[in-house]
Amino acid sequence: MTKKLAALTLSTALVALAAPAFAQSQGDWTVGVGVGYLDPKSDNGTLAGFSAEIDSDTRPIFTAEYFIRDNLGIELLAATPFKHNITLGGSVDAGSTKQLPPTLSLNYHFATNSAWKPYVGAGLNYTIFFDEDSALGDLNIDDSFGVSLQAGVDYMVTEKGAVRLNVRWFDIDSDVTLNGNYIGKAEVDPWLVGVSYVHQF
Repeated sequence: MTKKLAALTLSTALVALAAPAFAQSQGDWTVGVGVGYLDPKSDNGTLAGFSAEIDSDTRPIFTAEYFIRDNLGIELLAATPFKHNITLGGSVDAGSTKQLPPTLSLNYHFATNSAWKPYVGAGLNYTIFFDEDSALGDLNIDDSFGVSLQAGVDYMVTEKGAVRLNVRWFDIDSDVTLNGNYIGKAEVDPWLVGVSYVHQF
């Protein structure tokens, strides 16, 4: 389902490219507030010899973007902590963890004179795992550093305000230890589907 939403968002963005030019100017700021659905990929690696499954979560998300050139912005993504339950072998409750995914991206906003304003972006993500909890022992998940890609589209509802739909992918792979012993690598690699209100200053 998440991959279908990603394809739909990218398709919408590409369709809007046919419209004539409209500049988003150097020096502008935008701030966004919304909700994000973080959905790890289906195969999350092998931990302690068992296949791992990491579930999804929905939390508030926030963005701030500064346009360093017309149509080119640097954006910071923040969120409240996402919480994930971890299952091994399809049935063993291995515990849970919380994480924060701050991400810095360079976004290109395609010039249009329509209400639809698509964009694409790429950047770097640093995922912080904390509050690991497990009945099996002392669970620890290392922080992760990797690339992030996104595509989205803004629909202008006022001269300065827009509703944004975007999809991001994160490269998140983390070493996992239990009671100090390495038990494998968690391959999270999630999609984040976000809906936000974005205001330009």
